[in-house]
Amino acid sequence: MSSFRRRTAAAFATTVLVMLTGPALADSVKASRYYEDALKRFEQRDVDGAILQLKNALQQDARMLSVHVLLGKALLSRSEAAAAEIEFNEALQLGINRAEVAVPLAQALVAQGKQAEVFKLAALSPDGLPDTIRQPLLLVRAGAASDLGDTARAQALIDDARALNPNTAESWLAEVPLRLRLRQFDAARVAAERALKLAPSSAEALYQWASIAHVQARLEEALQGYDRALAADGRHLEAQLARIGILVDLGRNDDAQTVLQRLLKQAPTEPRALYLNAVLAERRGDGLAAKASLKAVTSQLDPVPIDFIRYRPQALMLNGLAHYGLGELQKAKPYLESAQRQQPNSPLSKLLAQVYAAEPNLERAGEVLEAYLKAFPGDAQALVMMASLQMAQGRHARATALMQDALRGRDAPEFHTALGLSLMRGGQLGGAVDELEKAFQRDQKQSYAGMALATLHLRNRQPAKAVAVGERLVKQQPANPAAWMMLGVARRAANDLGGARLAFQQALQLDASLVEPQLGLARLDIAQRQWEAAQQRLDALLKADERNPDVLYELALLGEARGQTAEVRRWLEKAVEASPPRQTRADQALVAWLMRQDQAGAALEAAKRLLAKTPDDVQAMTTYARAQLANRDATGARSTLNGAARRSGFEPQALVDIATLQLAANDLTGAAYSLDKALSAAPQHIPALALSSSVSLRQGNATLAEKQARQVLQLQPGRASGHTLLADVAQSRNQSAQALESLRKAHEVEPTSGSLLALMRAMSAQDGAGKATQDLAERWLKTHPNDVVAWKALGDAQARAANFGAARRSYDGALKLRPSDVEALNNQANVLIRLGDAPGAAALGDRALAVDSRNALVIDTAGWAHHLAGNRDRALQLLRDARLREPANPEIRYHLAAALAQAGRKAEAREELDAALRSTSFESHKEALALSQTLR
Repeated sequence: MSSFRRRTAAAFATTVLVMLTGPALADSVKASRYYEDALKRFEQRDVDGAILQLKNALQQDARMLSVHVLLGKALLSRSEAAAAEIEFNEALQLGINRAEVAVPLAQALVAQGKQAEVFKLAALSPDGLPDTIRQPLLLVRAGAASDLGDTARAQALIDDARALNPNTAESWLAEVPLRLRLRQFDAARVAAERALKLAPSSAEALYQWASIAHVQARLEEALQGYDRALAADGRHLEAQLARIGILVDLGRNDDAQTVLQRLLKQAPTEPRALYLNAVLAERRGDGLAAKASLKAVTSQLDPVPIDFIRYRPQALMLNGLAHYGLGELQKAKPYLESAQRQQPNSPLSKLLAQVYAAEPNLERAGEVLEAYLKAFPGDAQALVMMASLQMAQGRHARATALMQDALRGRDAPEFHTALGLSLMRGGQLGGAVDELEKAFQRDQKQSYAGMALATLHLRNRQPAKAVAVGERLVKQQPANPAAWMMLGVARRAANDLGGARLAFQQALQLDASLVEPQLGLARLDIAQRQWEAAQQRLDALLKADERNPDVLYELALLGEARGQTAEVRRWLEKAVEASPPRQTRADQALVAWLMRQDQAGAALEAAKRLLAKTPDDVQAMTTYARAQLANRDATGARSTLNGAARRSGFEPQALVDIATLQLAANDLTGAAYSLDKALSAAPQHIPALALSSSVSLRQGNATLAEKQARQVLQLQPGRASGHTLLADVAQSRNQSAQALESLRKAHEVEPTSGSLLALMRAMSAQDGAGKATQDLAERWLKTHPNDVVAWKALGDAQARAANFGAARRSYDGALKLRPSDVEALNNQANVLIRLGDAPGAAALGDRALAVDSRNALVIDTAGWAHHLAGNRDRALQLLRDARLREPANPEIRYHLAAALAQAGRKAEAREELDAALRSTSFESHKEALALSQTLR
């Protein structure tokens, strides 16, 4: 029986769910039938037929995990690696357990030349995988390490794989190309011989043997070897490419073209084949065909992340030559940037700065030169370039040092303004406020200082201070529309919408051509739900300038406010396209919106484009890290966030935000660094102290965690956080009584649902969800009857105590308040199963799935309820999906086995039961044993 599971719910209207349940159920049943037919076809090696049926299944139910996995494997068997990668990634995004796709996904990446990603993706870490998956994955990683030039790592990975299973040919096959790269020909020959001895008819072993002759320039012998490999497997991609390459080298162009055309039918998007096609087209004087092939090369390699391309000189050269041949010279910039990151502070920096300055992107040019001058302070050319940039910009890190020197000679307000602006740009916001206040206090004609100061107050969420600065600005300069504009922004932040409207209107009276006050008025219209007025203002602005990124951005906000989902993305993408290189507000908004729409893959692509615009910008880096985490790439997020923490200034809340993301990526060391940096600037910053206490505890330093928790409690004695942190410390020391007492105090000083749940969990650990725990929840609900969280917690406690009738009433209480709460729906379905109402449980399970279709436990509950209710096709489809998401869950595998046995697939049922019965601690162990006996 499924246990009681907790999930956070999303909100959907109940009536909509009821309307959608019927057709969705029918589609899922059709999809399940298509899948079962595809599985049979694939087992019979009818790959094309299997793919056709799998695509039919996806038309019925695009979220069916088993379909994506099998389709990925089928596509990979046809050398359609890019398409296969899409399917495996889709399965991961839908929640599959990574062990199910780790090896084929890694193979798909390597087949496309994405070796670096094999090490970056968290889903491809060997840790925690069973040996049967771990060994082939280690070998794929070894090949990737070798491609990246890390031969020592590659050999170590091969040795690790061989130790897991020394009696297979795979580890010897992996060693051959590594030895060839090191020009250890004798060792390569030994490895090839060992592989052929273990697998004499293997096409891969025959290919590796031929490759030794190829590297040693014994071309005719190599051709014969590749022919033998292709006789064993006519679709062997590498053997075909190698054979074509030899034919081209030998000048046998016609033979090469014949073989190449066959290969392109098999792998039409393989970049190496496309480039060979361009070479052959050029040799026969067909410039149009050559250009088409070169364009195809760039279309394949351009989407590859630059972090990967920079490690592959062959790919850099291939794509660089292709772009050059196409006359796309500006496309060289990303490769130049990649080279500069590989060799920082080399003379290449000056060339890159010239490229940026020519765009013009003066700020980025200054950043590159500044870093270079730190390494080579006497470089005259660089100094001249920096001086030119200073005159053009007037603010950068060099200005900070210059202004500090100037202030030592003369205490002038304008110098404080310049210093404040440079500190602001460097992220030292506290110092920036001090300097700008000095400048504005001494000379209110320093309007730029006032503008910047008001902006900083708004950034620090101090709108009243910003309003005060704005009022001083307009008093000093009543004819300055920019001053009125700033006052309007400050008043809006202070929720004085009427005053903000008056300020924006005054700015327009002073200069009717200004766009910003009109945008300010449109924002007020949106805030006050005056949709048509906002639309008219923005349409008029768009008519005047259809590529104004600020207008396009506001149209996106209007679309979101009006619930026009398709319009939001359209306007944001237009705003991104129209924005200058360093203006990234629209990019940030697009990433955030896509993530809110649960489009993690699209959000990651948008975040990559954002980071390409501003690769050293901390905000862009944290946004990219959020997208990586949404795509379950914790390894990549850790690397990105470490860079953000190093480049960040000392603004504590920004560092706390980075540390929070680092914890989500399971990077305790990185989070500790970020928080130490925050506390060095603000030792009493409560969010940093609280988070640092949690990090210290997770690192095993309970003493430091307790010290920081007591600091939080001292600074905020009337809040629960300090008591909660002390409870965590006590729990880590197995001091249950002290932990319980701290949680009681937390609930006393700040009685909330959160403090109630924490206290209930602690009490439940002592009394097993007994009467005291239930009484606590019931007392709370008498005074807080609309607390959904408390109703669910009470239901959980009653269910654990096997009081299913009472639990049903409690979950009903939660569902009356929040009908689409997936946790309550799922747990109520489990209660109905216990009470023998399978049809009712199935209906609730489908409602839960309509809200959250990715949770394996929710899917399992619904599938098991349908099985018990006699809905075989629906049950089988759901339980297959749940098993793919959590293959290590014996309860799910038992449920699937029962459904398979009922469907007559006894061999598959036995396989699932055997896997389930490796565990003896799951709830249905006795039932699984009984079913196993009937299948022997």
